[in-house]
Amino acid sequence: MAFERASGILLHPTSLPGPYGIGEIGPQAYAWVDWLAEAGCGLWQILPLGPTSYGDSPYQCFSAFAGNPYLVSCAALLDQGLLSETDLEDMPVFSPDRVDFGAIYHWKLKVLDRAYRNFVGIAGEIEIRAFREFREQQGAWLDEFALFMALKDLHAGRPWWEWSAEYRMRERDALVQAREAQQETIERHAFQQYLFFRQWLALKEHANRKGLQIIGDIPIFVAYDSSDVWANPELFALEPDGSLQVQAGVPPDYFSETGQLWGNPLYRWDVHSRSGYRWWVDRMRSVLSLVDIVRLDHFRGFYDYWEIPGNAKTAIDGRWVPGPGEEFFVRIRQALGELPIIAEDLGYLHPGVYDLRDQLGLPGMKILVFAFGDEHANLFLPHNYIPHSVVYTGTHDNDTTLGWYRRVGKGERNFARRYLARDGKDISWDLIRAAWSSVSVFAVAPLQDVLSLGNEARMNLPGTLGTHNWTWRVRAEALSEEVQARLQEINLLYQRLNRKN
Repeated sequence: MAFERASGILLHPTSLPGPYGIGEIGPQAYAWVDWLAEAGCGLWQILPLGPTSYGDSPYQCFSAFAGNPYLVSCAALLDQGLLSETDLEDMPVFSPDRVDFGAIYHWKLKVLDRAYRNFVGIAGEIEIRAFREFREQQGAWLDEFALFMALKDLHAGRPWWEWSAEYRMRERDALVQAREAQQETIERHAFQQYLFFRQWLALKEHANRKGLQIIGDIPIFVAYDSSDVWANPELFALEPDGSLQVQAGVPPDYFSETGQLWGNPLYRWDVHSRSGYRWWVDRMRSVLSLVDIVRLDHFRGFYDYWEIPGNAKTAIDGRWVPGPGEEFFVRIRQALGELPIIAEDLGYLHPGVYDLRDQLGLPGMKILVFAFGDEHANLFLPHNYIPHSVVYTGTHDNDTTLGWYRRVGKGERNFARRYLARDGKDISWDLIRAAWSSVSVFAVAPLQDVLSLGNEARMNLPGTLGTHNWTWRVRAEALSEEVQARLQEINLLYQRLNRKN
């Protein structure tokens, strides 16, 4: 699919400012969209929007279809009369700089339960009908997800493979009884999704009117502890008791000497193929209702993937196994048409991965903080780019640009200064300028780089469960007119200006 030259900022909604401990789909999100559009950007890139589980990673969610209830706007619920100020009186004192996911879990979900009780008490016929229609429209995944979450509540949050056997093994009579016994809890979880979808789609519509396209993210694998796996065990490589037969990860690499053990179940691609990849078609359709463009994470997994024994403690002992390849994309396109996909093609890859990417006509990714380690041969150097690519100063998994510059050796810093013809005193914007001036059709920078922040603002360190992972937030005052004007100027200079706003 052809893209037009544009620029954008990577910022997950949880990082937005606001008084309720985490970024929300509320006034600050609308202000962010307006600020970004007025800066001349045409793209807002986010991470997966699903409900996060242990470790708080948006790449490990309870559902590949559901939205994260933490993002539901308290301010919007106040405006609708679904919350009163007294419903928020027990709000903890939250940091404006970091998300405390533990405190959010214990407080925010109770607030949403209050909103549900208020809805039951005051909702008129129109609202009740809208909720019912939402449940019918999303029923293919929502019914199982809401039941899954209700059973998780019943089992004190434990993963599904630790539930009572009749629920773990999905015994029919037990599930029928659970739907009756847990009806209110199921309704509450469905209601949270109703709020999320209604608020997010309204924000997306506002962004689109401002000339912004939202780039979303589809992780190739889903979380083991998810309604996707529990409700569709036949689609995943599981033992009869539900334990992992094999699991996903990557071998030793730049990030880890023992590789990364992700713990995600692997797909039974033969089963998916026989169904015409129906589950994947539904997943793609669902995500593309929430975003305009999709970054397909770990694209190489469609060519080949690292298969690790289910009981392994590290990712060292694994093997490469062929993925579904071109057939997958042919079937997806037959069902949904040409799709706006960016291939995440990073790392040490088999040449066949690039062949598959090019055969499908998908743009790949270029990362500038990877560009200066081995001088002229490095394909991440801008003079090696092609227009059909997307350049990033860095991603959520990397150092910030300033953090990278402070961490690497003298030789790498020196080559970067020579290549960029800059003294390095404003290194974050030096890389932004290199990205924006390149031939790549899209140029994207994390907001941390736009604000020239160091690794104290890093979003994630792969392979770790660090206390700071996924927690960074921006303060509202950082989104100044000065920074906005600087972005607007560089968008104008390098013909990336969004003129719709």
